[in-house]
Amino acid sequence: MPAVSRPLPPLTALAPPELEWRADDIGDAPYSSVHEDVYFSRHDGRAETMHVFLEGNRLPERFAAWQEARPFVIGETGFGTGLNMLCAWTCFERHAPAQARLHLVSTEKYPLPRDALARALAIWPDLATHVRPLIDQWPEPLSGVHRLWLSERVTLDLHFGDAAERLTRLDGRVDAWFLDGFSPAKNPDMWQPALYEAMATVSRPGATFATFTCAGVVKRGLRDAGFTWRKTPGFGRKREMLCGEIAEPPHDTRRAATPWFTPPEASTARHVVIIGAGLAGTSVADALARRGVAVTLLERDAPGAGASGNRQGALYVKLAAETNPQSRVYLAGLLHTRRWLTALDPEQRLWQDSGVLQLAPGTKEAARQQRFLAHHALPERVVHGVDAATASQAAGTPLDAPGLDYPQAGWVRPDRLCRQLAASPGITQRRGEARDLDFDADADAWCIALTDGATLTADHVVVATAHEAPRFTPLAGLPLKPIRGQLTHVPVPADAPSLARVVCAGGYVAPAMDGVLSLGATFAPGDTDTAVHTADHARNLAEFEATLPAFAEALRAAGVTLDPAACEGRASLRAASPDKSPYAGPVPVREAWLDDYAVLGSDARRIPDTPGRHHPGLWVSAAHGSRGLASAPLCAEVIASRLCDEPLPLERELIDHLHPGRRLIADIIRGNATLSASSKRDEPPTSPNTTETP
Repeated sequence: MPAVSRPLPPLTALAPPELEWRADDIGDAPYSSVHEDVYFSRHDGRAETMHVFLEGNRLPERFAAWQEARPFVIGETGFGTGLNMLCAWTCFERHAPAQARLHLVSTEKYPLPRDALARALAIWPDLATHVRPLIDQWPEPLSGVHRLWLSERVTLDLHFGDAAERLTRLDGRVDAWFLDGFSPAKNPDMWQPALYEAMATVSRPGATFATFTCAGVVKRGLRDAGFTWRKTPGFGRKREMLCGEIAEPPHDTRRAATPWFTPPEASTARHVVIIGAGLAGTSVADALARRGVAVTLLERDAPGAGASGNRQGALYVKLAAETNPQSRVYLAGLLHTRRWLTALDPEQRLWQDSGVLQLAPGTKEAARQQRFLAHHALPERVVHGVDAATASQAAGTPLDAPGLDYPQAGWVRPDRLCRQLAASPGITQRRGEARDLDFDADADAWCIALTDGATLTADHVVVATAHEAPRFTPLAGLPLKPIRGQLTHVPVPADAPSLARVVCAGGYVAPAMDGVLSLGATFAPGDTDTAVHTADHARNLAEFEATLPAFAEALRAAGVTLDPAACEGRASLRAASPDKSPYAGPVPVREAWLDDYAVLGSDARRIPDTPGRHHPGLWVSAAHGSRGLASAPLCAEVIASRLCDEPLPLERELIDHLHPGRRLIADIIRGNATLSASSKRDEPPTSPNTTETP
């Protein structure tokens, strides 16, 4: 039996480096007290970067000749101050063709605090315009993958954690390596065989490397991993350095335990049709259009007309007491959406980072939150526990329950967000309803038949129609459940009391926007009625008064009517998967999987070596439930990155967790794969107020 992948290490806050600041000819330079080494050359760090890493990998000429549709990918071991990556970015701008793209992947175990990063890079004022987006999007020191958009053509993925461990989980391929970090003599923990093996595994054929060191342990490690090396003149006082390449990377055995998740072969995307213009569909459309892909966005109504059409929605997550893949995906998604919105709308016209309080009104939830805090050691700026007094101060109203505070969460205008995304350059909006999909093998294209008799063709199709996705024949077995939710809108005068944070318990209440207080939402699995009901307004108001009694009383004192019969609102349908995680990725050929992996039903240890077969060019983003603001933008990047053959924004294990075929494999193993598609879709999802994976 092939070895099973190691479980992901616990989510944790990473320790900052112990720094000293030492003045030299060009300004204050950071120095590591622990490793007793400089972050960059005291002689001229920028010139050293250009000599060792840019010239050592022949980047100016390679950038100038780059004609691939995919981005050129640079991998780095040790982000440090980011100087290497900033220099690679400026070199790319100077030499690469206008249509070329650059993708940077860098690991860092001890990320600098934001202020220290800004101080270190202030030495070079001419880099200020490049430094600014890095500082603005600099993530909290949380282990995992953090995607930043440095420009329209340059993306940076920061993999916080041990370099070898991070690269082992990288889902992507690298063209050139910056083998950096403190010297092997002073930081031996990094310069280990596992690092070179991980580099080799994720290298493309012919990938190059360059490093400042000629240490014997490095030369032996590179050679044993399959790299060839040669000595070249070093920089400054360093007489020699190493450069080299790997002609044929070793076979990637990381899929041996899960061959069904082997991604489809990359193919150039010329035209993509996206069916559905809610948040899932419009975020994929925007992600592809930013990469220069022609997109047609198909919607029977207007963008954001369905569940994404709410005027105000909470951007928050509820994490499991013990870390599981679902919680990791949603937390990564929350932080991803925050950076994405910062880059998309820095003026915050479409969102507010008000923060979110997740209250614990009962002993059971309070105990769960205490288990969560005991199990996790996350940065305080991500989430931390608060007592009732601190929660009251943060919310701006008296509260009688403790809770968890998410300072970087908040609320969003999903209806306006969808419309803005749909109007992005490169996206053609098309009104109509898809009847079915059919792949024309001769033309190597999908034909999308519309109900009005028209037909669209595309080499790729993304289905983002929530619970309606299984009505298309290739997705007929995808288990999805509609869930009706109704929001209640309460008009409030401008001088009425106000909340400072979104407050969640059984439901949520957001700070009033444009004179309306939004609260809800109800949860009715299997109900497809979108009419607004007074009884549901009554339920939402009852939950509101139970959660925020003092605030409700203050509103009444200000003349606000909390009468269900006088309220307006909106009902819509969300979609959920049986395990409450989204689907994001290629669509499996159900019949092929049932045949190829049938042996798992009798012995789950007998894993075939057959790669998973997928419908060519067919993708799905669905099952975002009530947390779509935290999951849909990240899932859009997952699909766009895979489709455009670039590194993915999550660890491989979490990409696999999102795979649309995960439930089918589970059913085969459990002997349930003969259940009809309709029976699967009738399975009740778990409660909306838990993220524990069943």
